[in-house]
Amino acid sequence: MGTDHDKPVIGFIGVGLMGHGVAGNILAGGYPLRVMGNRNRAPVDDLLARGATEAATPKELAESCDIIQLCLPNSTIVEDTLRGDAGILAGARPGLVVIDSTTADPVSTLSLAADLAAVGATLADAPLGRTPAEAQAGTLDAMVGCDDATWDIIAPVIDCWAGNITRTGATGTGHQMKLLMNFLAMGYGALYAEAAVLGAKVGISPQTFREVIGASRLSNGFFETFMRYMVDRDRDAHKFTIENASKDVRYAANMASDAGVVNLMGAAIKHYYTHVEAIGKGGDYVPMLSDHVAALNGLNMAEEVEKGSA
Repeated sequence: MGTDHDKPVIGFIGVGLMGHGVAGNILAGGYPLRVMGNRNRAPVDDLLARGATEAATPKELAESCDIIQLCLPNSTIVEDTLRGDAGILAGARPGLVVIDSTTADPVSTLSLAADLAAVGATLADAPLGRTPAEAQAGTLDAMVGCDDATWDIIAPVIDCWAGNITRTGATGTGHQMKLLMNFLAMGYGALYAEAAVLGAKVGISPQTFREVIGASRLSNGFFETFMRYMVDRDRDAHKFTIENASKDVRYAANMASDAGVVNLMGAAIKHYYTHVEAIGKGGDYVPMLSDHVAALNGLNMAEEVEKGSA
């Protein structure tokens, strides 16, 4: 598909599991796309083959793009991408819009928004919900924090990759909402793992656990993908790392501390994910938490599934 040169030039930093699908859908929407390289060349090369061009630094993107979308692992990396020597702020010009789709710390987001505003640029936060499969399909959830004028500029771009878009309020509220969402998701993960392991310990097979809960009002999409790994042993059921999950629970705890809100559940949830990181397995995906909680209790979940199939 040829690009419409009246359309804004989009820069993209962070073409990982989620970002690659998002960037691909922006290209498919007819936008000129410039991507920044990353350690894994495969997604970059795929986008270049489909018509994207490559920039060497965030500064270069800021000088040549109208909108830059970020899809990065954490706020520390976002801050470096904006404030580094060859960062976005070094090349930013009035009118530039940065869309941050990172699951980020809202305190950091507001600080970066102020830095961009000082040079006449704007920050919108548009974190993503769902998985890499929906990123490829262009049907992600988006929670968008920005002012009305910025919304008018970025809405058509977000529409390329999102199926369900919610405006949450001013800049920073998208990241706040995303932390609430991931706090619930990681809480589900910890609960499912602990409940299923307790079940296995007392003689309820993982299969029975899935069947009963899955047919009840307690079922949901997160439960289904978690069980696809835990029971079906599908490693790719939900490709979201425990390291990233742990970061999100920490950011939610920071948000609670900042707001002076009691966060008792958060502390309990946090320690399961922290445990997995502490034993060097932070690269495992979230449903694999069930294996680690099983091991803490002297069980092997794969063996429990085998027993349930016998």
